[in-house]
Amino acid sequence: MNGFETFFRDEPIEARELTLPARTYNLAHVALQRSGRDCVFVPIRSMQFMAVIDAEEIIFVDIEAKHLVEVAWSHFRPQARAALDQPVPYRLEIYLDKGRESARRLQGEFAKALEEMEKRHLSRQQSEHAGEVLPLPGRPPSRS
Repeated sequence: MNGFETFFRDEPIEARELTLPARTYNLAHVALQRSGRDCVFVPIRSMQFMAVIDAEEIIFVDIEAKHLVEVAWSHFRPQARAALDQPVPYRLEIYLDKGRESARRLQGEFAKALEEMEKRHLSRQQSEHAGEVLPLPGRPPSRS
């Protein structure tokens, strides 16, 4: 999925309020920020799903029916928490019958996918800076 994608959904067949673990919420927004784009695609290989994160919501689509939103998480309220390590309230919306089963697994599998993205990012950063000695700011490099 690259370039422009269009997703479709009707009215939700079920909706409820839940909380998302802080680490998952924070990693999702870090991934969005790092992308430098309006949205970021996160493959959830264990479920054959794709998550699409934007500033307002996270939608989940089955790769087999990639234009139909099965589940969405929206109405995040990070301001409701007193600390960054507390869970974030949100609204779960299910759009397809099979989404009821998918919704049960998504929090855990999405968190694993984000952790994997974070590991790859950190690994790339480490390899880019391997063996490089950086001078302290405001000091000339030492001569050995």
